[in-house]
Amino acid sequence: MKLCRLRKGGAVLPCAKVNDSYHDLSSVISDIDADFFAEGGTQKLVGVDLSAQPVVADHDGYAPCVAKPSKVLCIGLNYTNHAKESGMDIPKEPVVFFKAPSSLSGANDPIPFPPGATKLDWEVELAFVVGTRTKRATLDNAMEAIAGFMVLNDVSERAWQFDRGGLWDKAKSHDGFAPIGPHFVTPDDVEDINDFKLTLKVNGETMQDGATSDFIFNLAEVIVHLSEFMTLEPGDIITTGTPAGVGLGMTPPIFLKPGDVVETSIPGLGTQRQTVVAD
Repeated sequence: MKLCRLRKGGAVLPCAKVNDSYHDLSSVISDIDADFFAEGGTQKLVGVDLSAQPVVADHDGYAPCVAKPSKVLCIGLNYTNHAKESGMDIPKEPVVFFKAPSSLSGANDPIPFPPGATKLDWEVELAFVVGTRTKRATLDNAMEAIAGFMVLNDVSERAWQFDRGGLWDKAKSHDGFAPIGPHFVTPDDVEDINDFKLTLKVNGETMQDGATSDFIFNLAEVIVHLSEFMTLEPGDIITTGTPAGVGLGMTPPIFLKPGDVVETSIPGLGTQRQTVVAD
């Protein structure tokens, strides 16, 4: 099942993608948000003929495919090759930080270049949404927490991350620093949940080309770790790290500037395309 949220006029429509068409689910569910997952999530759509719902012939773009999470949790340095290019030791347990929920944006929304930014960077990531309230998960049951997968670009202002003191969160949480989607894809519609391919291009040039087979901590281990320290609520978004090829890791480093175009893709989940614009 592929779900998304489409902007149309002043409204956002919860939709299902069936083959190449979008179908409006507004008569069945109110939104794809924390309440949707808390109330059963995609189980509410079992038995619904998605293709019989009204076709959305045109729209004004993708909204974030999941709305109103209580938190957006991030895992840093979770690919062996990215840890090496960053000049950091392989972590002994997952590195955890947050992005503000207000940083979420649609898959093709512009990436803002904020005042004072000097080292704006890209990070294609596999993200997933929590479907059930999860506390102290085990390796045996952790994967039951996953309701679906999405593409996320963990946009990062490196000067704010490393030169301004404090935690990474402020470098990651500006409005528009988390394009997500276009689609939310349920696990049963994914070919191999243990081997996602991730690519990112800047102005047509491939910068990142990796796979989750290079994970240091797999999906179940991430869920177990996070749920030891906090309760994962339905609708929470967890993003799992980025492979090598970020701008900071280049020699010399390369950073985004207004006018640059970023394209991220995970086969089966979709493709994003963002233009960097002065904020």
